[in-house]
Amino acid sequence: MNSILRALSFLTLSLLLSACENSKQQQKVNQTQVPGVSFNYAAHWLTTQSIVVQTHPDAKDLLLLSVSDYKTELLDYIHQHQASAIPLIKDTGQADFNFKPYPHLRGFALYKVNISETEARHWIKDRIVVAQYDQAQNLLTVNDVQTGFVLDHLFTRKADDANEVTDFGASYEKDQVNIKLWAPTAKQVQLLLFDKNKQALDKLNVQMRLDDSSGVWHAQLPDSFIHYFYQYQLTLYHPKVQNIVTVHVSDPYSLSVSQNGQLTQIVDLDDAKLKPTGWDSHSVPMVSAPEDQVIYETHVRDFSAHDRNLPEFAYQGKYKAFSATQSDAMQHLLALKAAGLNTIQLLPVFDIGTVNEDPTQVVYPHDKIFKLCGIQPEHYLCLQKNIEDQSLQQILAGLNVMAEEGQAIIELLRPNDPYNWGYDPFHYSVPEGSYATESDGFTRIVEFREMVQSLHQHGFRVIMDVVYNHTYQAGLESYSVLDKIVPNYYHRLNTISGQIEQSTCCANTASERVMMGKLMIDSLLVWSRQYKIDGFRFDLMAHQPKSLLLAARSAVRQVDPDTYFYGEGWNFGEVADHARFVQASQVALSGSEIGTFTDRLRDAVRGGAPFDSAQGIRKGQGLANGLYVLPNELQPIDKQQAEFLLSLDQARIGLAGNLADYSLIDRFDMLVTGKDVDYGGEATGYANDPADTINYVSKHDNQTLWDNNQYRIPYHVSRHNRVRMQVLALAYPLMAQGIPFIHMGSELLRSKSFLRDSYDYGDWFNKVDFSKQSNNYNVGLPPAVKDRENWSVIRKLLTENQGRDVVGKQEIELADAMFKAYLAIRMESKLFRLRTAEQIKQKLSFLNTGAKQTPGLIVMRLSDQFGQKVSDNYQEIIVIFNHASKALSFPYQQADRFQLHPILRQGKDEVVKLAAAKADSFSVPEFTVAVFVR
Repeated sequence: MNSILRALSFLTLSLLLSACENSKQQQKVNQTQVPGVSFNYAAHWLTTQSIVVQTHPDAKDLLLLSVSDYKTELLDYIHQHQASAIPLIKDTGQADFNFKPYPHLRGFALYKVNISETEARHWIKDRIVVAQYDQAQNLLTVNDVQTGFVLDHLFTRKADDANEVTDFGASYEKDQVNIKLWAPTAKQVQLLLFDKNKQALDKLNVQMRLDDSSGVWHAQLPDSFIHYFYQYQLTLYHPKVQNIVTVHVSDPYSLSVSQNGQLTQIVDLDDAKLKPTGWDSHSVPMVSAPEDQVIYETHVRDFSAHDRNLPEFAYQGKYKAFSATQSDAMQHLLALKAAGLNTIQLLPVFDIGTVNEDPTQVVYPHDKIFKLCGIQPEHYLCLQKNIEDQSLQQILAGLNVMAEEGQAIIELLRPNDPYNWGYDPFHYSVPEGSYATESDGFTRIVEFREMVQSLHQHGFRVIMDVVYNHTYQAGLESYSVLDKIVPNYYHRLNTISGQIEQSTCCANTASERVMMGKLMIDSLLVWSRQYKIDGFRFDLMAHQPKSLLLAARSAVRQVDPDTYFYGEGWNFGEVADHARFVQASQVALSGSEIGTFTDRLRDAVRGGAPFDSAQGIRKGQGLANGLYVLPNELQPIDKQQAEFLLSLDQARIGLAGNLADYSLIDRFDMLVTGKDVDYGGEATGYANDPADTINYVSKHDNQTLWDNNQYRIPYHVSRHNRVRMQVLALAYPLMAQGIPFIHMGSELLRSKSFLRDSYDYGDWFNKVDFSKQSNNYNVGLPPAVKDRENWSVIRKLLTENQGRDVVGKQEIELADAMFKAYLAIRMESKLFRLRTAEQIKQKLSFLNTGAKQTPGLIVMRLSDQFGQKVSDNYQEIIVIFNHASKALSFPYQQADRFQLHPILRQGKDEVVKLAAAKADSFSVPEFTVAVFVR
């Protein structure tokens, strides 16, 4: 077995290296190597008569050519057509040119192009190059021209242009179907038709008509084609192969697709057949303000893949599970609702490219090994004897959890399992088919609506995680859509090489382009109007322009006035620091009430270094897992004090809504504001409104909160206190101003067995047990790709902890009950949900601050005595976080006017009941958040 495992490990590594190399090769620009001549894409056509070029130092003459003969070698073609080329004239007014839409191109030289719009519309259908010559007319450089900006200039700046079209894709009107596609660079577009059984109707194919001024192709069909399928066949120049190609592609505006998305289905979303009973009239829960939301991040498959109390086994991992009220998952959700949870965020549920929607080609945990071998005969399990009748789940459960075999099995299963988080868009406006009981056609539409309707009827708002910042594939790959239709337009290209930027993981979209921005807004409107989605969480939102997010929200508000937008405002990649546009980033969105996740509070509470490995993880303790007050063996106490005090100040600013101008006395006894408190060289506080901030300590990314804590907690800490540390961390977003965000199952001590990035690693590591029997801890070493360096640390801590990190039903139920208590406390008083920065400054203050503070305590005071009254139950609330391993007291005159919050006094946590309000002090037990009220 060891020799097989070694071979398997080598095979896995080889496959990964091969995949990476293939990805690099696919990105290379195909250029002929010619001595003395350089090739790149460092020319950008901006407006009809303006182009910028990175000029060769010796260049004297620049010519613009349209290549229409693809059989002739490029340099021969350039030589033969010099006379008909357009000379580029250096623009002496460059300083006065408006570079605001293209700040990243300011360093390029500006030239004038003597060409009409009619000619330009013709030219963009072929390859366009700039040839640079020296004084002796030697060819120095050939620049392929990037045309994204000029396409916008030609087709979107006037009235009745492409961006004014409101019915792209297939739309139903009276007795006919209109089909429209924007493809201005295509030479020909044909509509290929298929019947309801997806059989080609070759004799009925339609040649589409082009409107030259808008670049829109149009066709009409009789309404008898409703529920039929179609594809586009485009003939166009594609820079991937630098030649004319014929491609077949689905519609980027698809509303329904065939299994695995190769064909677009013609549907009318207003058709009663596509709606569950009562869909149009069902009520949608409202919120008075964004700050009233508590968001619970859910993944459709995780929610029910292991649920044994579903009415039908076929509902596991499906939309249907959200309608199964008696299931373990829904019972848990409803119990959270009773405590105050009101918003469900779904990880991506649009059509994705990485899960096979054909169940016969997918290996599920319950499937027998013989099915695996029929699909993936090269898997090494298929070489074993007498296991073909065992299920995959049985095999994994029988392995030594400290061995490497389990993770290797799962690594090879990834292409054929039913799992992915879904950050790999295929069709932006179609529900994902693998979550439907039937993936072919419109069943997915009906069942998605059933899910939303059920959640609404139970009092939950529903938010979608959307991924408009990249596509799964580009170029001529099988899951490419946009880049087959208008090549090199919808994706953001490197300014020099012309390669598609991939800082977000995949092919970055260029949402600064008008038609990509329009596609995003049109898609959001589909989800809001047709699926009654109540808000949107944007993946890597700072890769989008701020102006686009504001425009998108404005458009969606016309459909849903209380929609809420939030997302990841991380500042990195080719757009970092507003390099190409003003980003929708954390600081830039301050005051907009578009929320951004705050890493400040997260890192202070759980510890920083989210991407460190091995001992680097263990060193990075935070307030909730022992920093300074309970250091692990890698952290001498004398070296943690400064970080500890800074983390406390960061946490205080986080509790105050992460406001930039909130004032407090810092660890140096200085009066500072949130923006003065350091966070790795940046400001801790950056928000100007509490709705700017999403507070969290755990989400789908990185290790779960439980696994993160086990990495960092000292070995000797008891099981009981490990549970308390988990809830201590979770209490932060619930007690903070702003909007709390909770990772599904974190209240159940959810573990992924230390896996850092579980995006594509199946049900085994991503399991959530809503029956509360297990938290899925230590079910095997996490996969080697991102966690091999951590294996030695994991093995050591599992040994040294001596079972103190292993929990069962009793601990899970206690953690769940404690979490619900803090959730209920938040939702009971509006003092925890203040709606303006001014209210927070008036009503929230911190005690126990400065250089002489009692180490380990954060004391937050909420008083309704200042400003307009907001609370109808309490005049004053004192919240005390005790991070220490012992009870601590805080002096406070007339503390006995307060009492422990009734919800805590009546709750299941016996330790918090020991918290006391005495005549001159409060006392709080170890690892406890005590809430006192009067």
